Amino acid sequence: MSLLLAREDMPVESYVPITPREAASGLLGSISLTCWIFLLVPQLIENYCNGNAEAISLLFLFVWFIGDITNLIGGAWAGLVPVIVAIAVYFCIADGVLISQCLYYKTRNARRENLLRRRRSSTVTPDPTTPLLGRRFSDTLERGPASRRRSMTSQRSGRDGHSHPDDALANIVEDIEAGRSAWMKNFSSVLAICVIGMAGWTVAWQTGVWKPAPEERDGGVDMAAGAQVLGYISAVCYLGARLPQIYKNYCDKSCEGLSLLFFILSLMGNLTYGAGILCHSTEKNYVVTNLPWLIGSLGTMVEDVVIFAQFRLYAEQSPQLTTAVS
Repeated sequence: MSLLLAREDMPVESYVPITPREAASGLLGSISLTCWIFLLVPQLIENYCNGNAEAISLLFLFVWFIGDITNLIGGAWAGLVPVIVAIAVYFCIADGVLISQCLYYKTRNARRENLLRRRRSSTVTPDPTTPLLGRRFSDTLERGPASRRRSMTSQRSGRDGHSHPDDALANIVEDIEAGRSAWMKNFSSVLAICVIGMAGWTVAWQTGVWKPAPEERDGGVDMAAGAQVLGYISAVCYLGARLPQIYKNYCDKSCEGLSLLFFILSLMGNLTYGAGILCHSTEKNYVVTNLPWLIGSLGTMVEDVVIFAQFRLYAEQSPQLTTAVS
């Protein structure tokens, strides 16, 4: 989530005419920025629709937040242009919003679970009808998200615990249609991000807001050592942030509640950002100067791929299909 392509103290007269590589760098950088701006929106919507944030690891968000803070301080220290610093501030605010939402849902749902436990413990003699439903619901809350999904699946089955073939076929068709709809939604979202990013760069270039920066061949970008150190700290945070989420997915054997689009945009933003840097220049000094940001962006792509594999591995098999086959 970091950008280090232009400095505030770079003189206007040092800009050079645009080249194909600079155009590609500008386009990729603009697409990357658009990905970061919209990155957290899918997960915020997913949490809101589910009414909980159990699927996402708070440790993942906190470490990522620390990475964004160090990136902001490093960017301001390095003298980046104001728009880049402003975007870094936006990242920190967006992280705070998502963390606040997760904490709110965890606190609210914990209070509800405690209330259900107190009601159940206060019932000495169970009533043969209503309290059974209450106990079943509260037990489902205590067992966690995976058990809740199984409970909802069993409720969709017949009263005898077996689903009829016609119902199984209908549910299979419904799941296929839902999968197609989700695929189209993600594809159209990614396409819209690319179009917005390219249009934004085109407008900025034509109006003179964006201009190609010269390659620094005599020693790279002159950056404070402290800013470089903060860049490496943010890279370590970005690399380590996803590990708690990967471990949580492994323990839950599920990715339900996570937004796939959230990780698609993350992968896409990191890829276009790293490619944008390398398109600008592959000079040794320039690459070394931007190495912490390259590590933070390109390195996390490996972890994003692992999470994609978990989405595929832990995708729920249709219980209706299993029943029909058996």
